[in-house]
Amino acid sequence: MAWTVQRLDPDRSRRRLQLLAELAGAKAVRERELPRQVRGDRLRELIATRRRLAN
Repeated sequence: MAWTVQRLDPDRSRRRLQLLAELAGAKAVRERELPRQVRGDRLRELIATRRRLAN
């Protein structure tokens, strides 16, 4: 049994490419926001540690 490649209609192909582009954009935003999120997490951890030590 041989596999056959189905040709996508142009509209479906365009929608697929658009979806892949949007997913790539969302990934780029997540990667760009990650350092800010990590910095915030560290800051919250430091504040919690200081509060524990002060009490």
